[in-house]
Amino acid sequence: MPEITTDHLDEKQVQLLAEMCILIDENDRKIGADTKKNCHLNSNIDKGLLHRAFSVFIFNSEEKLLLQQRSDAKITFPGCFTNTCCSHPLHIQSELEEKDAIGVRRAAQRRLEAELGIPMEQVTPDEMTYLTRIHYKAQSDGVWGEHEIDYILFMQKNVELNPDPNEIQSHCYVSKEELKEMLEKAKRKELEITPWFSLIAETFLFKWWDNLQNLKQFIDHKTIHRM
Repeated sequence: MPEITTDHLDEKQVQLLAEMCILIDENDRKIGADTKKNCHLNSNIDKGLLHRAFSVFIFNSEEKLLLQQRSDAKITFPGCFTNTCCSHPLHIQSELEEKDAIGVRRAAQRRLEAELGIPMEQVTPDEMTYLTRIHYKAQSDGVWGEHEIDYILFMQKNVELNPDPNEIQSHCYVSKEELKEMLEKAKRKELEITPWFSLIAETFLFKWWDNLQNLKQFIDHKTIHRM
């Protein structure tokens, strides 16, 4: 197999490829650790390599959803619109802790600051509702892809934003109607949406969004939804 070269990729994003993700089996049981780079190579994904991830959805007081457009520097799905923040808990003690998904929620707090510049005290783990998990696989291009069990985290709060342009090229708050228009545009290939956000939007998102004040009924920590 030819060596995967990262010479043409963004230097800051390449450094992040050394981070250690949490390897899991199909039932989300920890089985080890590997680099972000190895976890996102299609050649490894094709052999079944699977890692833990999360997707955060932040709504403001008007119940509008904060979206980001991934920067063109991103190695997977550059330039795509997606939910507020998507990333991985790392193979470190504080983010490996599984009770009530506290490790994942700490990771989300860390990445909300890193990507969107949201002060950490504004997005504490106890303010995030862990709803459920989704298992999906998607190719970004011939080399890179995703294969994740994705923890869905919801939060309603007005937050301060100072996005890192290396991570995010734009952001916006959208109503349900505006998001439905974006999804239609994506079907017409007029804009690109990440595959996990598209899957969540087509299945659960609007039902959850309609019940932001009553999310407890949707909490399901037993099921891993296979997409």
